[in-house]
Amino acid sequence: MATSAAAAQQSAELASPARSARPIDLVHLAKQCLGDENLELEILRLFDTTVATYFSRLQQAEMFDDLAINLHSIKGAASGVGAWTIADLAKACETDLQAGRPLSMEQVSDLGVAIEEVRGFIARMLSKAAA
Repeated sequence: MATSAAAAQQSAELASPARSARPIDLVHLAKQCLGDENLELEILRLFDTTVATYFSRLQQAEMFDDLAINLHSIKGAASGVGAWTIADLAKACETDLQAGRPLSMEQVSDLGVAIEEVRGFIARMLSKAAA
């Protein structure tokens, strides 16, 4: 069953072009903010805080419900701003959790790396905007 899900995901990735070469899909973000650059920057500030908070909570979570709500929150926030790698990793973790498979340290670590990459990207964008 897991093999067919992985094969379906792989074929979907091959069928669609890469969403964005950047950690955040800026075209998606611009559409979400109706082209308002100041709103985009504020949304990125909020996302940065949100994703850091929920990832910290995820790392401390032990119970199913706590793991599930933190993963779902990360996935939703990432989807909203176009941080597709984070959203995809959180969704994969969520799927495993719902199927009764425990999260591995590697999965959480991969999600953490993706989050740090996006947070660095946001920090660079915000510093450029302030200059």
